[in-house]
Amino acid sequence: MESREQKQSSLQLLREQLDSGGMRSARLMVHSLHPAEVGRLLESLPPRERAVLWDMVDSEDEGDVLVEVSDEVRDGLIEGMNTEQLLAALDGMELDDLADLLIDLPETVTQEVLQSLDDQDEERLRQVLSYDEDSAGGLMNVDIVTVRPDVTLEVVCRYLRARGEMTDGTDSVFVVDRDNRYVGSLFLSRLLTADDETLVAEVMSTDNQPIPAHTPSTEVVWEFENRDLLSAPVVDDDYRVVGRITVDDVVDVIRDEAEHSLMSAAGLDEEDDMFAPVVKSTTRRALWLGVNLFTAFLAASVVDLFQDTIDKIVLLAVLMPVVPSMGGVAGMQSLTVITRAMALGQIDRTNAKRMLRKELAVGVLNGLGWAVVVAAFTYLWFGDWRIGGVIGAAMIINLVVAALAGFMIPLTLKRMNIDPALAGGVVLTTVTDVIGYMAFLGLGAVLLL
Repeated sequence: MESREQKQSSLQLLREQLDSGGMRSARLMVHSLHPAEVGRLLESLPPRERAVLWDMVDSEDEGDVLVEVSDEVRDGLIEGMNTEQLLAALDGMELDDLADLLIDLPETVTQEVLQSLDDQDEERLRQVLSYDEDSAGGLMNVDIVTVRPDVTLEVVCRYLRARGEMTDGTDSVFVVDRDNRYVGSLFLSRLLTADDETLVAEVMSTDNQPIPAHTPSTEVVWEFENRDLLSAPVVDDDYRVVGRITVDDVVDVIRDEAEHSLMSAAGLDEEDDMFAPVVKSTTRRALWLGVNLFTAFLAASVVDLFQDTIDKIVLLAVLMPVVPSMGGVAGMQSLTVITRAMALGQIDRTNAKRMLRKELAVGVLNGLGWAVVVAAFTYLWFGDWRIGGVIGAAMIINLVVAALAGFMIPLTLKRMNIDPALAGGVVLTTVTDVIGYMAFLGLGAVLLL
């Protein structure tokens, strides 16, 4: 098994082969890669080289590769494929992966795919498509094995052998009643070690509770993390088993959430193509730059209110950035803690007030401590204890407000159905800048003039 460093070295070598025109060697290397690695490589190449690499992918692997790339890259690849190529790429794919692709395909292709499936697979595929893609139903694999509790393990073994194959990642089969309602899970380890004449009901586990199909994907991650699950059954509103979620599906969700948080902080989308046309990328980023420009002018307008004060006491202009900067860092710390607690389901009505008191206490203590440091440094620098007192008092005010804002902003945004990762930082920066300038310059106007 290759290490991560060896894999990265192989991908780098493949890029060099593509750049140098060594198509034969490159083609052989592409055929040896996992679809996920091919997808990552496609995303890292400019459009022209990407098209060359895509032509090297076997038609039977194209569908698996399309699942691995970002939405925008996938759209570009699909645009260059005709209906016959798309149908060939989708042939034989697992239904959960097929469901992920169908939403991006032309309607004519979607209908042809549905018509090519047998009645059972078509019904299962429509079932997956009926759920939100960010729910347990959207994540699940519908290719599952179910058995009855009143049969022996020998019967189960014969059934599995006759079936011929099982889905990757299967660690158990689900036990259901006559109405397909979930009863328990029969782990393969027990199936292999218990006596053949033992009934399924005697060795099945009832601890593995099913996940409702409409459960948000973030809660699915929480369930897997806290219950140390490798797989879990998914049930509909009538408690009937409709699919299975495995840990590899959860890893994908975790990765997507991490990418979303990182990109959203800059107002970007993790599904964007890093080699998108310059004008297109410029347009996307311009909106977020405009929002930040507006908040900067808002802070500047507060400074303008105290222009006379700054003209009379020029030293205030030198020290002016200190208070907002410290407030911004303190507020971001609180914002990050609360956003993480929300993501992990660790904060609710029962502990919110305690959390608020704790953050305010931290803000007060940090404010007092750093106020003394900044005031002393300012006095030593300028020899005026009054300016040191003003900046110290402003520091306390802004760090307390920053702690309060860092706590309240993500909760408020969540209630408004706005992603805290997207807008939390901008709102917080605006608050700490405005309050920081107002406190420092306002106190300066009152106490120094």
